[in-house]
Amino acid sequence: MLRGMTSARLIALFLFGCALLNFPLLALWDKDATILGVPLFPAALFIIWAGMIAVLAWLMETDER
Repeated sequence: MLRGMTSARLIALFLFGCALLNFPLLALWDKDATILGVPLFPAALFIIWAGMIAVLAWLMETDER
């Protein structure tokens, strides 16, 4: 079972993800704009999602000593 700082960091990542993917902040990306031909809203969702997965992988692969 995870203990110490890893658990705290995972909980913080979860809460940060909930905040980023909730209405008030998510409404910032609902504009009529495109990034390389992709609408801004789906592109922002994908970038946030991929960033959270990258941070999660980094947290799980680092040694806690």
